[in-house]
Amino acid sequence: MFQPSPWRADFPAIAALQRQHQTYLDNAATTQKPQLLLDALSHYYGHGAANVHRAQHLPGALATQAFERSREKVASWLNASDPQQIIFTHGATSAINLLAYGLEPLFEPGDEIVISAVEHHANLLPWQQLALRRGLRLIVLPLNSHGVIDLDAALQLIGSRTRLLAISQLSNVLGTWQPLSPLLAHAQAQGALTVVDGAQGVVHARQDMPLLGCDFYVFSSHKLYGPDGLGVLYGRTEALARLRHWQFGGEMVQVADYRSASFRPAPLGFEAGTPPIASVIALGASLDYLAGLDENAVATHEASLHRQLLRGLDDREGIRLLGTPQCALASFVIDGVHNADLAHMLTEQGIAVRAGHHCAMPLLKSLGLDGAIRVSLALYNDSDDLQRFFAALDQALELLR
Repeated sequence: MFQPSPWRADFPAIAALQRQHQTYLDNAATTQKPQLLLDALSHYYGHGAANVHRAQHLPGALATQAFERSREKVASWLNASDPQQIIFTHGATSAINLLAYGLEPLFEPGDEIVISAVEHHANLLPWQQLALRRGLRLIVLPLNSHGVIDLDAALQLIGSRTRLLAISQLSNVLGTWQPLSPLLAHAQAQGALTVVDGAQGVVHARQDMPLLGCDFYVFSSHKLYGPDGLGVLYGRTEALARLRHWQFGGEMVQVADYRSASFRPAPLGFEAGTPPIASVIALGASLDYLAGLDENAVATHEASLHRQLLRGLDDREGIRLLGTPQCALASFVIDGVHNADLAHMLTEQGIAVRAGHHCAMPLLKSLGLDGAIRVSLALYNDSDDLQRFFAALDQALELLR
């Protein structure tokens, strides 16, 4: 049965891709953008771009107002208690690196950082490198057969030497929600700081920071129907106060002399230099768009498409799903078919999916794989997209087997 997306027309790129005979199913990597975002970018650049916080002229004042309104919109989207808890970065990766360098003085040799086996490189490598710099132990929480952190094992591994727990909310490879509540509570009971990588999770459920209870939460704009080159770091006020400044320059300084300087607190103290002004304003427009949607209708639509995707994969011989996907995506391998060859055949037929290790090389290695195909969905996808994908998949398999 055909399941349309009532929001498809809100994304001009989808119509443009369709005219090019392209079906876009790589949304976990980046999403297409609503018209409201394009209008916001055009307005900012067309009516007078200016730097923020520093100029008293009218273009600067208007840019600053729009920039700070977006900070308020992000805080509202996350139900944060104060917009000053929101720091803009150049991506989720940048936000996690900010934390790894900003928290570094808190660690002593022998302390433990805990991550999980499901982590994206962005939430593995900054902590791995911090552990190497400071002589720390990096503990990796194992997964169960469904691709979910083994809770019993995790509660044993998070102990009195744990100083920080950093885990993904929703796996970008396995599509599994992780059991955050007991893990965060247990880590905090040990006195550890907690970091949640919400790059995927923020897209598929509204987040409530006080309810979630983590110290820090990061996500990237470009996955949340926003512009590229922008990330968000939320921090509890008390946790932000523990961060050391790690990048220096304009905007973040209070008083500077040739031999000494003092620096602003968060958020401006961690936004050195000219920020991605247009992107911040455009993210605010994307959040305006998302706030105007029926949240339950979007969730129902995505869940129905996801069931269609899983059913279609299950109906085909030789396909092995990775984990037990719960939301928005599915990664799979096919007996006797290399993922790169299959991706090439799908690309030739206008199907945009992701192939490879999905920036989670250790996870794929632990599964005995060098790569997999990933299909990921967004609110503008419809059942015709999946029909085109499956028709292309069948044709590719007929040629490759």
